[in-house]
Amino acid sequence: MGIRAKLNLGLLAVFALAAGASWLFLSHQFEANARREVVQNARIMMSAANAVRSYTIAEVVPAVMREQTDWVAPLTVPSYAAQYNFRAVRAEHPDYSYKEAALNPTNPADRAADWEADFINAFRNDTGLTELLGEREVRGERVLTLARPITIRDQACLTCHSTVEAAPQRMVAAYGTSNGFGWRMHETVGAQLVSVPMAAALRSANANLTSAMAVLLAIFAGLMLGLNLLLHFVILNPISRIVRFATAASLDKPVEQDLLPTGRDEIGELGRAFQRMRRSLEEAAKMLGA
Repeated sequence: MGIRAKLNLGLLAVFALAAGASWLFLSHQFEANARREVVQNARIMMSAANAVRSYTIAEVVPAVMREQTDWVAPLTVPSYAAQYNFRAVRAEHPDYSYKEAALNPTNPADRAADWEADFINAFRNDTGLTELLGEREVRGERVLTLARPITIRDQACLTCHSTVEAAPQRMVAAYGTSNGFGWRMHETVGAQLVSVPMAAALRSANANLTSAMAVLLAIFAGLMLGLNLLLHFVILNPISRIVRFATAASLDKPVEQDLLPTGRDEIGELGRAFQRMRRSLEEAAKMLGA
């Protein structure tokens, strides 16, 4: 096997190892970046929902209550307002969802599914948790969920949710007496859940990974070409000329003097050494002939 083949095989082996390591590293990095992007989108959507809740509490409820002494369903409920406004987002992005799920909600539509209850129970078991992230598959695609606890911190909330007797009669008439009661101060009763699909971000990450690997492949191909040209002109071609010179000299054939390289590098030194050896052999042959 020639030097060129050995060099190319060695370079291919090194590139294969480097490409494999780069693929694993970049794949992890691009997917992590995609996940951070999705989480950031979920936090923005959560902030938008909380802005609606805050507006409802600060502006809508006082304005309505100046005219109404009793509960007005569902206009004055922050949870309803946030989820209602989010429906406009879902009209354009049907894979996105926002829900305020509870273990014992007033409205049965807000009852937590099993996977949502897992978030709520995690918050109930660890009151120090303020945010949780989770992933699940929906119709074969990964969906990231950002969850934050809904904890009773305002006594006004218990007006509607402590006992049936204390609740506004219009609310009881609308939703009945079976759900949404028995809540207590500082109890985590539910969770805000924003679910964002990861498909678009992962496709972008995979496209970036493919582009990065294509760039690495192009760089390697350029290096291979450059090294092969350098190998040919700097090493292999001069060595071939030295070999032809040595072969001709050993067979006592006429030798072209310009065959030997004359550079100042190691190959040039080798050519000059062969020239000196040939002259020494010629002189030794003359002495023996004499």
